[in-house]
Amino acid sequence: MINMTNYLIKPGELTLKGGNRKHFETVLRRNLKSLLKGTDARIITGIGRIYVQCSFGQEEKVEDSLNHLMGISGWAKTKIVGKTQEEIISACVYEGKLLREKGIESFKIEARRTDKSFPLDSYKIRCLAGDAVLREVPGLKVNVKNPGCIIDVEVRDKAYVYSNVSKGRKGLPVGTAGRGLLLLSGGIDSPVAGYMMASRGMSLEAVYYHAYPYTSDKAREKAVKLAGIIGSYSMGIRLNVVNFKHIQQQIKERAPEEWITVLLRMAMMECAEKLAFDRGCKCLISGESLSQVASQTIENITCTQSRIKLPVLRPLIGMNKEDITTLAESIGTYKISILPYQDCCVIFNPAHPVLRGDTIEANKLYKALEVEDLITEALKTAEVEKCSFPD
Repeated sequence: MINMTNYLIKPGELTLKGGNRKHFETVLRRNLKSLLKGTDARIITGIGRIYVQCSFGQEEKVEDSLNHLMGISGWAKTKIVGKTQEEIISACVYEGKLLREKGIESFKIEARRTDKSFPLDSYKIRCLAGDAVLREVPGLKVNVKNPGCIIDVEVRDKAYVYSNVSKGRKGLPVGTAGRGLLLLSGGIDSPVAGYMMASRGMSLEAVYYHAYPYTSDKAREKAVKLAGIIGSYSMGIRLNVVNFKHIQQQIKERAPEEWITVLLRMAMMECAEKLAFDRGCKCLISGESLSQVASQTIENITCTQSRIKLPVLRPLIGMNKEDITTLAESIGTYKISILPYQDCCVIFNPAHPVLRGDTIEANKLYKALEVEDLITEALKTAEVEKCSFPD
């Protein structure tokens, strides 16, 4: 189309779905439409592919939307041509020249023919197009095993020629796996946990525990920024800011010092469950990684969830810190997470915390704290921040 940029989008694992595949595709298109709001982009659905057309000058917004869309394995700018040998080969040569201008020295052709009425099969397309690019583009060589770039040809209703495929977020479209409540701290782990569950199709709500003046407003701003980044991948997120100051004070006054951290986490879990029930969330999401810190031994994890009924999803449970940090860097949360504004999880941390808590003892100590009414009051005064909703 004249004066339009075309994109070809490859759906991710939703193509493996059976009878409910149509539902996943519908949610994916709905999410893409929301992300593209404010542009003139047009979404076209094909068999096994989705196409987006937009006016020149709007590519940055479209590409940013595609980079934040869960449920696609990849996308690329594509040249759409007629289904003739001459037009396809000409488009491949054009792509080859663009690659050479970028300094790329080797290529290979990949071809896929879903329209079986087209006279050339995939092998013949690869051979003819590859020979033409070699002839017409000096300095560009074929390398089948390790090419500098791949030129793709797809013969469908039309012929699509493209290169430089950008990786998608993969996973499933957000909104196909229910809603979960993320316990969001200001650290590295919990934002990554939220991102990972969004990539499995889960819509997110979040809770952040604030304890001013023990924690600063900068810490709260940090949590809001982190929620905003996660929301950009999860079609928006509601961040519930709960004042936990009075609860923490009571725990400090009544609990044995070595138990403070475990009992605090028990209170956080109970508070989160109450909020989850109110908000229609089916599970809690935590950034815990097994044995990363004292509160995350299997015994202490068992204690912290011993009073709640909702399942607690821990997508980082078997990951090491290096891998978690790498993922945090890739999604853009790491630099914010390491800002030196402490959240309430580290307030009153004991020098020698209990490492392998017993659930019976933990619940006996927790009952003596008498924090249930404080939790109820804290939830009544919770404030809500709406972060990164595309609409």
